[in-house]
Amino acid sequence: MLIDLHVHSTVSSCSSLSVWEILGNARSLGLDGVCITDHDSTSVLAQIREGFQPDGLLVLAGMEYATPQGDFLVFGPVERLCPGLDGARLLETVDRLGGAVVAAHPFRSWRPSDVAVLERGPCLIEVENGRNTDAENALAAGLADRLGVHAVSGSDAHTLGELGRLPTRFDAPVRCRADLVRALRRGLCQPLRAPLAAAI
Repeated sequence: MLIDLHVHSTVSSCSSLSVWEILGNARSLGLDGVCITDHDSTSVLAQIREGFQPDGLLVLAGMEYATPQGDFLVFGPVERLCPGLDGARLLETVDRLGGAVVAAHPFRSWRPSDVAVLERGPCLIEVENGRNTDAENALAAGLADRLGVHAVSGSDAHTLGELGRLPTRFDAPVRCRADLVRALRRGLCQPLRAPLAAAI
């Protein structure tokens, strides 16, 4: 399955990508699923029905959670997260809740992650981000290799033109949030190293 794990709807003030554009275009872009990961919010749940849509697209909600130590994609029961956690506390809390955490674009020049937090884990690393430079992605891939942690890719879509550029390939079926978390935690996934159009 190809799932874009990092998609922002208009719930994120920086995104112009509506829920209806996501739902109406994801399958034709080659995606089997999307996770809508708005900034510090799961308000998109008021606009979507999680699960498989009539066209077969899997739609799930996650969140991009901002901390002073960097931004993290969180999956699982994320509605229960308190605001204002620091990076280490976020990782501990999501792990305790049975979720999964991904360090989002950890080497983005204007929003880097604190590597010390990632070293303590548990955390996956987004090694290919559709809005990063090649150099930033290469640094993230090198860190994942050094730490021996699982890696994913994500488009970080804020516009329709960015949707689905760098999905993650899952080696196990994903039907719901619990399946997604299980696959992420077990590393049953692989990042795409090139945009989807070139990989198909």
